[in-house]
This record gives sequence, C-alpha cells and structure tokens, in this order.
Amino acid sequence: MNKRSFVLILIMFLLVAVSGLPVAAQVATETPTEKADGVFPVTIEHEYGSTTISQEPKRVVAIGYTEQDLLLAVGVTPIAARYWYGDEKSVIFPWAKDKVQGDEPIVLNMPFGAINFEAILALKPDLISAVTSGITQDEYDKLSQIAPTIAQSGDYINFGMPWQEATQMVGDAVGKSATAEKAVADVEALFEDARTTNPQFVGKSVAVSYFSAGTYGFYTSQDSRGRFFSDLGFVVPQQLIDIAGTSFYANISTEQVGLLDQDLIAIVNLQFIDGGWDTLKAEPLFSRLNAVKEGRVAYFDVETENAIGFSSPLSLPFALKNALPQLETIFPAADMTPEATQES
Repeated sequence: MNKRSFVLILIMFLLVAVSGLPVAAQVATETPTEKADGVFPVTIEHEYGSTTISQEPKRVVAIGYTEQDLLLAVGVTPIAARYWYGDEKSVIFPWAKDKVQGDEPIVLNMPFGAINFEAILALKPDLISAVTSGITQDEYDKLSQIAPTIAQSGDYINFGMPWQEATQMVGDAVGKSATAEKAVADVEALFEDARTTNPQFVGKSVAVSYFSAGTYGFYTSQDSRGRFFSDLGFVVPQQLIDIAGTSFYANISTEQVGLLDQDLIAIVNLQFIDGGWDTLKAEPLFSRLNAVKEGRVAYFDVETENAIGFSSPLSLPFALKNALPQLETIFPAADMTPEATQES
C-alpha cells in the first residue's frame, strides 16, 4: 500500500468516526439508489438550467418531434403531440398504437421555429415535454411561463441526444424512472443480440444517406438514423462527421458524392424520392459508386424508415426486425473469414 492510499483510507475512517456511523453504514449511504416510479418532486437538469416537477403530471403536452413515443413507452399518453410528418390527423405510428390509453393526442401542427404558444396555453398543460424539439432559450423561457418545461441535455447538439438518455429524462419527469430504465435496457439487449449474431457488421463503414431533387447528403452518428447503424456496429467515417461539424447532417456537392461510397450506403429517405429506387439508380453519379455496383446499398419500406427516424424504445424493435434481414443479406455471416476478421 502506498502512502497516498494509506492517507485516503485513514481520512475515510476518521470521517466515519466523527459521523458516528459504522463503516458498513457509511458505505451504504454512498451506494446509488435504484430508480423508482412515482418519486416527486423531481428536478430535471437540461441545457437551459433545471426544471422541478412537484407532483405527477396529468396533462402532458409533447412538442418534441418524437416525444409522444418516449412518453408512451413509459405508460403516459400526452394530451397533445407535435406533428413531424406523415398522417396529419394522427401522430401515433403503427408501433405505438397499442400504447395509447384513452383518446389519441391532439395533433399540434407547428413547424420548426413556429411554436403556437397560445394553442399550448389553451391546453392547460402541467408539463411541456420538449426534449426532441430543438427549442431555443427564448422559446424555453416562454414555454416555462405556461408550465414546467423540460428540454434536451446540453451535452449534445440539437436533436443529438441519444434515445436512451432522452427516454430516461422523460421517464424521470413523469415519475416513471424505473419503467424508463427497463424500456431502455430491453431495447439495448436487442441491439446487443443483433451485434452478437452479426459480428460481420462491426467496423464496417456506413454512409447514412438521403437524396432529394439532385441534392445528396448524409446523417452523422449524432443523429438517430446514424446511431441506429452505429449501434449495430457500423462506423460513420470521421471525415463525414468533420464535414457536418456542429450539425447532425450535411448536404454535399455533386463533386463530393464519392464520400458516400462506404462499405454500406443506407438510404433513409426513399419514401420522399419521387420515383423511389428507380430514380436513385438512374442518377449517374450514384450509379457509379462501388457500393451501388456491388449491391451494398440498403433501402427500406416507409414504415421501417419511419421507425429508424423515430429511434424510440417503441420504434426500434420494429426497425430492427425489418432492417436486419436486408443488412444480413448484404453482409452474410459467412463473410467472417479469418481474413475478414483481421481486416475489420
């Protein structure tokens, strides 16, 4: 035992002696408490400070673009939720329908940067959940005058908070901490199983891409779509991350389309491409990429694209079930030869 370790142990025992507690009791007091449901008041730390919720919210308004999923995953149906895209009459996607209790949420059609504060006030919320909203300080201040409001963590770029932490934050706010923790663990186990079953994915580079009216672009690992693939073991190249900088995505010029030529190109906006896959294949620059020529392009049906984009504890099992077969076809387990293992 070195001198420093001896001194630290001596200090610990002196503190115990002063407190009058036995050593075992002192250690027990330092053990983190397990998460539990129904604990109030609760204080949520976020990028604009902290918000204290004194009692269980009964009228939750969700203004994050995927917030309804996070709430439904912990057993709370918001009275209203913000429209992102899709069916303008409903914000509940197929994977979440059986989680709705009572009436479906009222649809709030509020484009980014255009929050209707009067409409939110009229709903008389006792909590505004805005973790996946990208709200500004000014918007947060105004919302907080209506009801306690929670925003995303300041540790990430806007819209870059991992689904695990976003789920736990929302769960904590509505008194469902333990439920949120279990929801996260259950889905993480699915990803772990997918990685174990498909070690050939690990280390393969991926460009999580989109195309629209002649414009090419990609999402980074700070985006939910990028994280879906990185959670399976794929890697978003650092060069793409650097190009995006402080954003979760980046458009690229036609001269840069070669940047998308990775081990895997994952197209995540096929539903928005006029003409779909046929249009994309006909693009001269795209068709020249090695990944395209060699069949290393993944593209998905509408619901799977939506599930990947939402990246919630409810949508991710749906996304995995539908996306894995295609990824396993592109990269068969048989590819894990000793040579392939050494390369990765």
